[in-house]
Amino acid sequence: MTEKPTKHTKVLIIGSGPAGYTAAVYAARAMLKPMLVAGMQPGGQLTITTDVENYPGFADVIQGPWLMEQMRDQAKAVGTDLVEDHIQSVNLKSKPFEAIGDGGQKYTADSIIISTGAQARWLNIESEEKFKGFGVSACATCDGFFFKDKTVAVVGGGNAAVEEAMFLTKFASKVQLIHRRNELRAEKLLQKKLMENKKIEIIWDSVVEEVIGDEEPKNVKGLKIKNTKTNEMSELKIDGLFIAIGHDPATSLFKDQLEMDNTGYLITKSDSTETNVPGVYAAGDVKDKIFRQAVTAAGMGCMAALEAEKYLASN
Repeated sequence: MTEKPTKHTKVLIIGSGPAGYTAAVYAARAMLKPMLVAGMQPGGQLTITTDVENYPGFADVIQGPWLMEQMRDQAKAVGTDLVEDHIQSVNLKSKPFEAIGDGGQKYTADSIIISTGAQARWLNIESEEKFKGFGVSACATCDGFFFKDKTVAVVGGGNAAVEEAMFLTKFASKVQLIHRRNELRAEKLLQKKLMENKKIEIIWDSVVEEVIGDEEPKNVKGLKIKNTKTNEMSELKIDGLFIAIGHDPATSLFKDQLEMDNTGYLITKSDSTETNVPGVYAAGDVKDKIFRQAVTAAGMGCMAALEAEKYLASN
């Protein structure tokens, strides 16, 4: 088998959510001819989000997958080389930087923008998969609005779960927090606020066994839950389920090469997307565990492209 010729670019963008596509738009308009490798899930988390109401510029509800197609087409129109591949290894110690795709294709780059994102952790039960985007969500700030005056459940026991539960009380008439243990991991101050909120009920020592709902039109009607101490099964009537058991950033590729925090998020300099390796930038959910919004990811993608442009000009 003949080896494929190496592809070289000034700017290699790894990942294709709002951060990657925005970085591509800015880098292409700076005449840097960027190359974007789309990865396993082109469009990222927004491709499993149906209605989007909070992205600036759209008065009507838009669809997550459509928004990503628009960003991709825009990146292409201004001159980005879009590559369907998945990077499986990188070498950030060499100059130029090196990356190898699934099929063995080698890429070299003078600068790299990492926008590989993060994935919500799911319960991994079949019924959850079935109703994803139809009443099952991993983002209260994205989807809470659709449950005005309805009953929702949140699964989790950490800060994220408590914050999601509190946020959902703005819309829902009742929020049930389901936790598998008999105490929460969340900060004490958050727990206090939670306990004081009349709209929230905590269901201790319980796990979700099954999501129940209608097939046509698809919507969630309830849950089967199991008590972890007694193994007793019970049913809850709810209209929506929010999973808040954490996110995992897609950073295993950069282990031992880039600085990360203890949960695997890439660390960048203050007010910058620059990592500890000059010429390598990180944008979006791969480095942001606080906001995790399409608009903040896009903003960081813009920052990364401008920082890469400046770096390339001075080197």
